[in-house]
Amino acid sequence: MKDNVYTKVALSIAGSDPSSGAGVEADLKTFSVLGVYGTIAITAVTVQNTCGIKHIEYIDPGIVVEQVKVILEDMDVNAIKTGLLGRKETINALADLLKTIDKPIVVDPIIYAKDGTRLLDDEALEVLMKNLLPISTIVTPNRIEAERLTGMTIRNLEDAKEAAKYIVEELGAKAVVVKGGHLQGDFAIDVVYYNGEYREYATPRITSEEVHGTGCVFSAAITAELAKGKDVFEAVNVAKQLITLAIDYKLKLGKGYSLANPLAWIDIAAEKYHIQENIREALKIIEEHGNLISKYVPEVQINLVMALPKPYARDINDVAGVLGRIVRYDDTVKPAGPIIFGASRHLARAVLKIMEYDPSIRAAMNIKYNEEVIEKAKYLGYKVSFYDRTKEPPEIKKKEGASTPWGIEQAVRRIGGVPDLVYHLGDWGKEPMIVLFGKTAVDVVKKLIRILTIPD
Repeated sequence: MKDNVYTKVALSIAGSDPSSGAGVEADLKTFSVLGVYGTIAITAVTVQNTCGIKHIEYIDPGIVVEQVKVILEDMDVNAIKTGLLGRKETINALADLLKTIDKPIVVDPIIYAKDGTRLLDDEALEVLMKNLLPISTIVTPNRIEAERLTGMTIRNLEDAKEAAKYIVEELGAKAVVVKGGHLQGDFAIDVVYYNGEYREYATPRITSEEVHGTGCVFSAAITAELAKGKDVFEAVNVAKQLITLAIDYKLKLGKGYSLANPLAWIDIAAEKYHIQENIREALKIIEEHGNLISKYVPEVQINLVMALPKPYARDINDVAGVLGRIVRYDDTVKPAGPIIFGASRHLARAVLKIMEYDPSIRAAMNIKYNEEVIEKAKYLGYKVSFYDRTKEPPEIKKKEGASTPWGIEQAVRRIGGVPDLVYHLGDWGKEPMIVLFGKTAVDVVKKLIRILTIPD
């Protein structure tokens, strides 16, 4: 195990979802993004997509148990999660096995599917409450599931707390988190009851839309963190952060529900790293050609920016640039500060607007206005457009941050496509400017060097 990337193992005992939005598929993705090796035992094969469940074929309880056994015999499993179990026979068989295992057990008491399909009948629910909850480390019901487990009506936070206490003190779970996604209010508040203590985990409510797979991703994240040795409160805290991100960057890939996106947890971090590396490489090229580029530094200096890809690029804080910009230094140029996200406003807004028309164009650089640069760009076959700042509507001028997106929109409309270069001749108090666009920061800089090195 010392030579492996993964040193901890989690086991998901759940159904299979062909859309990969929920079930063992979602669990495996979640385990992976949290650095835990995922294993599975499939309890049911479902026929479903983002629109709903068409059919369920439950696996024989003996086969389910054998799947679990062979994993436990072979690997040092650090935490176990149960999801869709479906049948009382399966629950009984698993409970008999799991009560002999001294590992954290997370029970996601799935009673209904997102489309309302009943997945756990009353008899199976009773068996789950009697045999599985008492051996669980933490149970993760939503409001509806908590009501079925307790017989209570949950309308508010205090009701959720009462239900949480009941599930621990009366039903025997070691801990419980009653999820707040189905409660009303501006915040989604999850209530944890553990060791006689309540804790609340609140995040602003992102959407009123139902998102497929949230329960699976949340409970899988808790399982992964418990596998890494975190306590219940720490595990829920990480899971809350991850599921909030997964909902915020949900994926609309089918005709039905959007899908929770646990990959956002690592995608954003990885993309930020690659963007900073790309800008760093581009800055080296700029400095190598500093004598050439210094002649084109405008009064407001140069900046070079690159945005996160869609769907992660939303505002200027999702666009990296050079803090303090790129400045003239004697007869060359130098970056004045580090590469950080949110360092640019004007260029960031220009890139975000361009991405509305072509998401692959994620980088931009500004230089001072120069007619020869424009003509050389045209000669090389680059698409060139412009906008007239003197014609900017008064309501646009009054709105903070609206001028640049308005200008880019005008430039795109002018040529009926996405330009490589956009210029304007300025306005009162506004310096004339050229902005070059490209897929990456390196792409933009190479484009500029190619233009500037054409013989006169």
